[in-house]
Amino acid sequence: MRLGRILRFDDVRGYGFIVQEGDGDDVFVHANELCDDKSLFAPGTPVEFEVTESSRGLKAFAVHVSNKEPAGEPAAAREVDKDVVPGVPPLDDGMCDVLSASEFRQEFTELMLEAGPELTAAQIVRLRTEILAVAKKHGWVEG
Repeated sequence: MRLGRILRFDDVRGYGFIVQEGDGDDVFVHANELCDDKSLFAPGTPVEFEVTESSRGLKAFAVHVSNKEPAGEPAAAREVDKDVVPGVPPLDDGMCDVLSASEFRQEFTELMLEAGPELTAAQIVRLRTEILAVAKKHGWVEG
């Protein structure tokens, strides 16, 4: 069993990341691999787990809350923040730009063309329409 700490865990999406003891890579963990009550897995919680290599990188399984403290406090060395998304830089002031619906459609379309070139135009339009409705509901887009 390896030791580490929960770096972040998103209850809604059902996944998160574990910081391994020492200098190891962060390990992906899915909610189905948590062997204890899911509410116990908060950022900074010490855990014991097994690791397997998946096509997308390291993946934890058989994850248990641990009473052992990982050596070197790896979670303290990296800021533990449940709201951090890997690969997305944090906002400086916690605020975001509010776009017009037109600006949002343009940015979203460009993102989908770059990130998912296999998507059809109909799929992009359907996704864009649904996400724009959610964005308007939450006040992320004007109008």
